[in-house]
Amino acid sequence: MPQIPIVSGIYSDNGPDLRTSYPVNMMPVPKQSGVSNEFLRPTDGLVSYGTGPGIGRGGINWNDELYRVMGTKLVKIAQDGSVSILGDVGGTGYVTMTYSFDRLAIASGGNLFYWDGAALTQVTDPNLGTVLDVIWIDGYFMTTDGTTLVVTDILNPLNVLPFAYASNELDPDPIKALLKIRNEANSLNRYTIEVFENVGSTLQFPFQPVDGAQIQKGTIGTHTCCVFLDAIAFVGGGRNEAPGIYVAQNANTQKISTQEIDEILLGYGEATLAGCLLEARNDRAHRHLMFHLPDQTLVFDAAASEVLGQPIWFKMVTAVQGLARFKAESYVWCYDRWNVEDPTSTTIGRTVDTIGTHWGEKVRWEFGTIIIYNNSLGTIINQMELVALPGRVALGQDPFIATSYSLDGLTWSQEQSIRVGSIGQTNKRLVWFRMGSMRNMRMQRFRGDSDAHVAFLRLEVTAEGLAY
Repeated sequence: MPQIPIVSGIYSDNGPDLRTSYPVNMMPVPKQSGVSNEFLRPTDGLVSYGTGPGIGRGGINWNDELYRVMGTKLVKIAQDGSVSILGDVGGTGYVTMTYSFDRLAIASGGNLFYWDGAALTQVTDPNLGTVLDVIWIDGYFMTTDGTTLVVTDILNPLNVLPFAYASNELDPDPIKALLKIRNEANSLNRYTIEVFENVGSTLQFPFQPVDGAQIQKGTIGTHTCCVFLDAIAFVGGGRNEAPGIYVAQNANTQKISTQEIDEILLGYGEATLAGCLLEARNDRAHRHLMFHLPDQTLVFDAAASEVLGQPIWFKMVTAVQGLARFKAESYVWCYDRWNVEDPTSTTIGRTVDTIGTHWGEKVRWEFGTIIIYNNSLGTIINQMELVALPGRVALGQDPFIATSYSLDGLTWSQEQSIRVGSIGQTNKRLVWFRMGSMRNMRMQRFRGDSDAHVAFLRLEVTAEGLAY
């Protein structure tokens, strides 16, 4: 039987274009199994262990404890899920959290706050100005108001010296964010990135630009960038460029977004993209970069891309039909687990790999194939089999999975369903018979929900060629 790749699929749209369909709530995993070189497994489920005083806006692991901003409150969340309210930081939208040896800093609502383990204090020095973002580097807290870079007094972080300012010299574009890489401060602007190093001055701004380290692309928003693989990942681009997703290192950039991802980004305005969140998750053998959009999350796996020799992307949504916001953000590794927050409610929880539901809600999964083509010859499809790992469903469940096909990538056939098997039926074969014919080419897609918690290793087709 010929093997049909299932890591990504093909479809068409109303224009004369071929589009890529990435798996939805299915994660490609490179694995030499003897059956295939990769397989698809369900993405992690989400389980609640508590609620907070508001919608989550960001979190951090500080001194092996989990801190989050929920609503306007800074909270500490214990391992058992109990929540302690530490103070009010105001504001709305995502926050930035970083720490020094003895302080946790929070940039929220244009202000800067410190938590020292006992009290929450706001920096009220008039020289500080508006705070869009903050990092800690070489004993300083560095902030930006979008125009200048500011550092606090190294001896007293509540003070800002009036001459401790700097601005970008490469380009007059606005500063969007700050990141620290290899103990260098990176000023991420809308169209450029400039790198600063500490030169040890105590009477003026202690950081100076690093010649030759500038990058001619920048980030679209404050939270559309993050540290990824010891480099800077960001959503944005240069002047007169459409937005894409890049990784920058050593004054060079590599575009990781594919044509399909770029097409998806073009469906959102710049103002919408600027308010989204990009974050990294290093989990087991995966190196995930997650871009949370209002109605879906796009995930890039750098490790799988390297092994399989192609860009590996997939999507995550919290929905049974269509697109919907993925209800997990701000991944924080703490208490030996991945802790997350629901960006649409006050729910907090963790990820699990034994179920696929999101906060108790059933969600769908979906994946497709590339074009099945038989050198322009007509073909009868006698049988299709998904080689899978069944028998891991919930007790008492015997769910359906369905497949449909398209001959033009635009219109799809009626679905044909089969049962995936109940718990313990690990030898069940997932086979469809008499799957119709094609005159030229054909695309197939498969769909199920989190009740069918199954991994898929390959798709095999038994076909009979015809000479039209």
